Amino acid sequence: MALGNCTMVTNFILQGITDNPKLQIILFIVFFFIYFCVLVGNLGMIVLIKVESQLHTSMYFFLSNLSLLDVGYSSVIAPKAMVIFLVKSKEISFTGCVVQFFLFSFCANNELCLLAVMAYDRFVAICNPLLYNVIMSKRVCIQLVAGSYLCAYVNAIVHTYTLFSLSFCHSNVLDHFFCDIRPLQEISHSDIHINKLVHFIFAAIETIVTILIILISYIYIIFAILRIHSTEGRRKAFSTCASHLTVVSILYGTLIFIYLRPSSGNSADWDKVVSVFYTLVIPMLNPLIYSLRNKEVKNALRR
Repeated sequence: MALGNCTMVTNFILQGITDNPKLQIILFIVFFFIYFCVLVGNLGMIVLIKVESQLHTSMYFFLSNLSLLDVGYSSVIAPKAMVIFLVKSKEISFTGCVVQFFLFSFCANNELCLLAVMAYDRFVAICNPLLYNVIMSKRVCIQLVAGSYLCAYVNAIVHTYTLFSLSFCHSNVLDHFFCDIRPLQEISHSDIHINKLVHFIFAAIETIVTILIILISYIYIIFAILRIHSTEGRRKAFSTCASHLTVVSILYGTLIFIYLRPSSGNSADWDKVVSVFYTLVIPMLNPLIYSLRNKEVKNALRR
């Protein structure tokens, strides 16, 4: 297709992380090891929750969905990244780029919503323990997860449509190892000011809303814990939230750094490093964080 003097690109070239052949082999090994750990850790967590009857609670229902999302967006990124480390052809079709970005955006947005749902679940468990099973019934849990999926789908559609409504001419080289917002905007032939504004507004709204839900939940949780007289009771109450707080802090910190900060001259290199962290390292760490800091999971693993 042509737009004036602009010949629309039909594929993109992913430059990856480095051009050094020796480093690419090392990166392939590192990515393969991390991705293997992501699959084993998260699929293992899903199977454990499924087969262990003592883990059939709302908290672990949400955790199994979190593990599924971790597998999802790591699988969207890692296999293609490993391929471009090994082969000379680093092409991805225009359609493939659209699909990759949509699936990645859907899983990432869904994880943010699900972390907010998990914070609400901890709020109910600690602040209303006697009514916990009534409030967090199976039907309510399914509705909350379905709502997370719906919000993530809407956000992913908006981000994908807004990004790929831009015209891409002449240059099709993406300075990244997957199709992401900033590298695609940088090679666009269109005026991207409105495009950037739309992405920023939707990203900011979801980030602020989910963070507010998490903060308000934990403010009530802290006051509830302070009302507990025994030290052991406080410790047990806080230990149920520690894993969730750790995951929230790591994930939100990296996403805010990469998507809500202003662009700079050397931002591309930082984007690559941070992108590796939140697309692979965090999904690898999540099952470790929840298993090592959770007695119920450790006991289930021993059994």
